[in-house]
Amino acid sequence: MDKLCKKIEFYKKLLPPDGLLVAVSKTRPVETLRRAYNCGQRDFGENKVQELREKQPLLPGDIRWHMIGHLQRNKVKYIAPYVWLIHSVDNEKLLREIDKQAEKHNRVIPFLFQIKIAEEETKFGLTEEAYSELLEKYRAGLFPHTLLKGLMGMATNTPDIRKVDKEFAYLKRQFDVLRKQVPTAEFLSMGMTHDYEIALRNGANIIRIGTGIFGARKK
Repeated sequence: MDKLCKKIEFYKKLLPPDGLLVAVSKTRPVETLRRAYNCGQRDFGENKVQELREKQPLLPGDIRWHMIGHLQRNKVKYIAPYVWLIHSVDNEKLLREIDKQAEKHNRVIPFLFQIKIAEEETKFGLTEEAYSELLEKYRAGLFPHTLLKGLMGMATNTPDIRKVDKEFAYLKRQFDVLRKQVPTAEFLSMGMTHDYEIALRNGANIIRIGTGIFGARKK
């Protein structure tokens, strides 16, 4: 087993039985993704639509593509035919556009609500009030071509473990409530290379790992 395969296997073993390892493949060449695919990896996450559009046709059709970055409404149409899960739904207009594009392609597109749990201004996500309002509209059937699969959040980038732990714990509480309201909610996407251990302790069942699998990105 080569080094890349060993890294993928390491992270997969840490996950619960229902868990998914999303290999964050942004800036990585297609050849590297193909190597990971040959190790059995099927879930890949991209931050930018353009990069996803370039890679998707060049790789096997059974890859499950995850859109994990901030998604602009005018870019949804490009990934609507094949995206497996959108992690970053953070406003109503975006969800409305996803629903519209899904209908065009005769699909139901699965998504996660991205909740703002970090204090950093650079982090996106729904506030508690906005989330509550949008969830109510979803449950009322306003977005029939979408399927709510859970929640995603990004913790503050800080060495303060207690702070990160508190943020992830908050998201887990929100997720537990959601599961009682929406039976299809099964995924809690939180944790990256630098904080996945804290995320797993708090109940994450999707972790998004880039550097830990592929090494540091070139500047």
